[in-house]
Amino acid sequence: MLDQFRRLTVHQYEAAFCTLNACVERCPTALWNERVAAVKFCQVAFHTLFFADYYLGPDEESFRTQPFHREHAAVFGEYEEFAPRLPAVLYEKAWIGTYLTHCRRKAAEALATETLSELEGPARFPRRNMSRAELHIYNIRHIQHHSAQLILRLRLDSDVDIPWFGSGWTDSSR
Repeated sequence: MLDQFRRLTVHQYEAAFCTLNACVERCPTALWNERVAAVKFCQVAFHTLFFADYYLGPDEESFRTQPFHREHAAVFGEYEEFAPRLPAVLYEKAWIGTYLTHCRRKAAEALATETLSELEGPARFPRRNMSRAELHIYNIRHIQHHSAQLILRLRLDSDVDIPWFGSGWTDSSR
């Protein structure tokens, strides 16, 4: 059962990331830094990946010290996503693609090593009073929530359609 949970959860992370990737790839340049509710399109994409990355880690303490963050310290800066204010930094589409690739790899690696006791245990993140297994489902829902915001903006502003990705990774540029 554990192997099946791991496999199915990775498939759903992949589908969620595929949806976000399609939004990023298909976003017209003119819309990239335009508003989606209170923040810019690129900031929604970054926020989505930032918290996917955050919750894929074992705990809050290890988040800032992971190699990917140290290698890209200039982009992460002061970790404004944790600040109680709207973001100010704008992100390039290529950077979002790089970060998405990192998060996809991290999801597969994280799920491959999860034990049953870890999945049944606490999530180990402030404000997330749930098991580690439920945190994975929460994380996938968060990716889909923000992808849906981006999809609506793309449809309304540019008549861009984003298909449904049911399971696994699909080349979204088709």
